[in-house]
Amino acid sequence: MRPGLVIRLLVLGLLVAFIFAPGAFGWAFAPLNRPNQPPIYTQSSLLRLTLSHLGIVLGAVLAASIVAIGLAIVVTRRAGEDFLPLSRSLANIGQTFPPVAVLALAVPILGFGNGPTFVALFLYGLLPIFENALTGLTATPPAVREAARGMGMTGWQRLVGVELPLALPVILAGVRLSIVISLATATIGSTVAASTLGEVIIAGLLSNNIAFILQGGLIVAVLAVLIYDGLSAIERRLGRRGGAPLPAA
Repeated sequence: MRPGLVIRLLVLGLLVAFIFAPGAFGWAFAPLNRPNQPPIYTQSSLLRLTLSHLGIVLGAVLAASIVAIGLAIVVTRRAGEDFLPLSRSLANIGQTFPPVAVLALAVPILGFGNGPTFVALFLYGLLPIFENALTGLTATPPAVREAARGMGMTGWQRLVGVELPLALPVILAGVRLSIVISLATATIGSTVAASTLGEVIIAGLLSNNIAFILQGGLIVAVLAVLIYDGLSAIERRLGRRGGAPLPAA
């Protein structure tokens, strides 16, 4: 077993242990506290907050992936080429407005809770997935497309059987980037009562408890690194299997 994999498994094991039994790690955070401050955040379950945080992120990225890849497919067909500028403008909406502004606009409509955070992450995740899907679908070698046509494949069969499989590593790179960005961005959702790990960080800021801030930040950071590495490994495997160039992102 490679040393890098052993380290990742060890980090994952420590993360799971901390989320399920944070009290056992109180000794590690106690030196960061002021006198009479608790070393571990206990106002809410870290397991519940972590699962909720991941649920909001993965749900938003899934929705963004469906919309962004769908738009990319439409604009790479001959009938939809004219809609490319409009589609790109739609995908850019999330990058134009900061997530905090989206939260502020969404709260009056959706109320406090997870809804505004979901919308902010959905909009923020559209652009990287759309651009990578567009790149992957337009990079299919013309010779491959002609060979598929020569075999009598319909447009739908070429898309599903040839273009999407070849573009999948590049598309997955966009999804990976969107997930990593969303994991960090989701922490601000706790400012509008979303159930995320930002709750731990905000509690630490309000009470000047460095241990709380570190706990929330470490869980988010470790999740981001592990998910990033896992998706990168899948991309490399898909790239080798499909013979497609590995994504640079």
